[in-house]
Amino acid sequence: MNNQKLIALFCLSFLFAACSHNLSSKDVSPDNGEKHFKSLTQLTFEGTNAEAYFSPDGKSIIFQGHNAEQKCDQIFTMNVDGKHKTLISTHGGRNTCSFFIDPNTILFSSTHKQTSECPAERDKSKGYVWEIYKNYDIYRADASGNILGMLTTTPGYDAESTVCGDQITFTSARDGKNVSVYTMNTDGKNVKRLTSKIGYSGGPFFSPNCKQIVYRAFYPKTKLDQKKFQHAVSSGYIPPGALEIWVMNSDGSNQKQLTHLGASSFAPSFFADGKRIIYSTNGVNQKAFQLHTIDTTHSGKEAGEAITAIGSFNGFPMFSPDGKYLLFASNRNSSNPHELQIFLAEWQD
Repeated sequence: MNNQKLIALFCLSFLFAACSHNLSSKDVSPDNGEKHFKSLTQLTFEGTNAEAYFSPDGKSIIFQGHNAEQKCDQIFTMNVDGKHKTLISTHGGRNTCSFFIDPNTILFSSTHKQTSECPAERDKSKGYVWEIYKNYDIYRADASGNILGMLTTTPGYDAESTVCGDQITFTSARDGKNVSVYTMNTDGKNVKRLTSKIGYSGGPFFSPNCKQIVYRAFYPKTKLDQKKFQHAVSSGYIPPGALEIWVMNSDGSNQKQLTHLGASSFAPSFFADGKRIIYSTNGVNQKAFQLHTIDTTHSGKEAGEAITAIGSFNGFPMFSPDGKYLLFASNRNSSNPHELQIFLAEWQD
């Protein structure tokens, strides 16, 4: 599988390969190189599923996926044992980037206000680009999916939201030229822009104490590349580019680049101790995305300690609130490398 197709996985433009299982979970064996996995359980088996995140009490999981009946991603919840999978995004459209505000309240991004149909994808025959649909907005809903409010109403892509306390951090292309990290209250008020560099900043994730935000970023350096990037954003897509991991204070101060791999590094999140970061990168093996860890003071050209060792894609990691379990998406155990499933690992240092 070439690198362009692997990069396509990170922004969730997945191809579908159907399978049929009645299992809610299945114990699988970690690879010998995955020493931090005391045990490993597969939680999904049908369609393509990813971006799975814990509820604040650690009892539930919210994620996105689609199967043969769903032409584009929808939002689901399930118990941490894989049981009681429930469709949440009942209004249709394309849906992404779901997260718990509290055990009874969620948020997710959707295009359903414009139409209940899946929006058309851009022709990729001339190369892959990451679609950022301009009618993606962030919604607040109850645990059954009933919409409680529309948190964003500005033109342009609004998605990639996560929560800490009463704050949401999210990604937006509302200025029409760049993609930047913002924060707002969980009621949609008090919106603040945190990054302002020309290029892409996104996928933000709070530290457990809400004082820092880790994110991925790509900033074209030449005037020509900057102009091309801003034209792409205004046209509703992001061209391929090397992503690095950055960290900043939650008010946007002290922005610091942590990785220097010149590859695609993304989906960073914090350990429960707030001192370490886990993320996905193909910076070690250009043909595979594996999970790695670094600390918040990292500044070298190494990827850090490797956590996963098999499959060509492992990404979207998140620790449980107590740090005892790790959720991630992977194409391990799959006959089709484009098909991702959700796994739960029992962690050991």
